[in-house]
Amino acid sequence: MKMKKILLLMCLLSLSLGFSQNEALFSEATDFYNKGEYAKAIANYEQILESDQHSAAVYFNLGNCYYKINSIGPSIYYYEKALLLSPNDSEIKNNLGYAQNMRLDAIEEVPKTEISQAYDKVINLFTCNQWAYLAVALVILFVLAYLTYYFLRSANHKRIALITGIFSLSLGLVSILMSYLQQEQYKNDDPAIVFSKEVKVSSEPNGSSDIIFTLHEGTKVNVLEELDGWEKIRIADGQTGWLLGENIKHIKDF
Repeated sequence: MKMKKILLLMCLLSLSLGFSQNEALFSEATDFYNKGEYAKAIANYEQILESDQHSAAVYFNLGNCYYKINSIGPSIYYYEKALLLSPNDSEIKNNLGYAQNMRLDAIEEVPKTEISQAYDKVINLFTCNQWAYLAVALVILFVLAYLTYYFLRSANHKRIALITGIFSLSLGLVSILMSYLQQEQYKNDDPAIVFSKEVKVSSEPNGSSDIIFTLHEGTKVNVLEELDGWEKIRIADGQTGWLLGENIKHIKDF
């Protein structure tokens, strides 16, 4: 028992020291950034990431550093990672927009139907976890309404409790469905950023097939499948093709 307590204390101490060290690195990185020493700031932020302390703030600041040194691919990559962790942050969206304006590729996105746009708005109203928490809260409300219905004597009060319970259960089931659909959408979406200055996209996963189009640093693609180091990608206008995986970095890799 004593050994377990000692191990627990050591783990807590280690975590405490790790957080303190990362706070010091973050503060120092901010100072480097303000002095224009962007390479040193990048080194500090990368040290924080190496300790598995991922946050929107670290990725956002990394994006800012790379933007300052005109490194467009990494800049967009880290802004996108920050946005993945904090999807409603207007400052991240704003800076990402500036970085995207520096790209060479101007790809027109395939327009979505009104139904598709409405679906995306509803499903992304909350995060997957938030939908799940809402479902739990609504189920608890349903249970409370059921218990209230059981113990009440007034017919009117019973009717209100019954309606509240049915309404809560229905919304709870919808929330579970929304959470599931968003999770499936997340799994099917595998975005990546082109890191090479220029990469030729082939019709097949080999070096001898026809080149169908060319992409440049900073362009966002969606990976559809992988085969022997080659990755099939789709770009915003719907075109698909194959490129070597070494030319891109997956945004969801943490």
